[in-house]
Amino acid sequence: MRIEGTENRIAPSHATPMAIHHHFSAIAKRYRNLRITDSEPITVVVRELKNLAHIKGIDVGCGAGRYDLLLYRYLGGMLRLTCVDANDYMLEELDKYLIKHGISNFDSMYSEAENLPFPSNALDCVCTFNAIHHFNLPEFLCESDRILKNGGYLFIYTRFREQNRRNIWGRYFPKFHQKETRLYNLDTLTHLAAANLRIKSIEYFKYGRTSTLAQLVKRARDHHYSTFSLYLPEELEEAITEFKQNIRNEFEDTNQIHWFDENVLFVVRKEG
Repeated sequence: MRIEGTENRIAPSHATPMAIHHHFSAIAKRYRNLRITDSEPITVVVRELKNLAHIKGIDVGCGAGRYDLLLYRYLGGMLRLTCVDANDYMLEELDKYLIKHGISNFDSMYSEAENLPFPSNALDCVCTFNAIHHFNLPEFLCESDRILKNGGYLFIYTRFREQNRRNIWGRYFPKFHQKETRLYNLDTLTHLAAANLRIKSIEYFKYGRTSTLAQLVKRARDHHYSTFSLYLPEELEEAITEFKQNIRNEFEDTNQIHWFDENVLFVVRKEG
């Protein structure tokens, strides 16, 4: 079931710094428990693809497979998916996860996003969920343009830099939004496009979240976002101490902390 995307495995490129690579290796076994999986963008993907009898697609930066399971649950036997990631530990977890849930008609592939080993004009869709800030975006868009069929779809689910600044971490966790420089803004994403890719729609999502302070602190220490791996250990502990005080100052009940997370889905089509 595993397909080797490169003959000789190489270290991740500048688009995936080694510290981030080690971060994902370390958390691969518990990654799905650390992150919330939103079903709302999947309903948009399904809406766009529902008229196809057969769908051949890839998920780039698939991680441990949490969005891939949703794609199969919604699209069933219509879908043949190749799950692509540049981290072997994540792919091992993905294989076990999908097989455990009775899914066998998938492939997993070790490859970087900027050099995808697929034929030109071969795929109905390319998906990526919360991963493009780890890619060299212009190179990834060019590769998506190349491998998509005319009329094929590129789905990019992400969060903007501004959205990241407004969430619980950006507002109250010291230096969080300053350290997270990899995210894009609306203007950058709408102007970075390959020759044949056209934005069909931009879908915005806003999710109400609730947690306790203890749970939030645990997420930070567990590196819930890869952003936390950009802190030195002592720096992270100092930031956690200040974060706890900021939360206590802002919220009367630290067992009922409410905030909103925001994300965006770009629906892009190839028009040859």
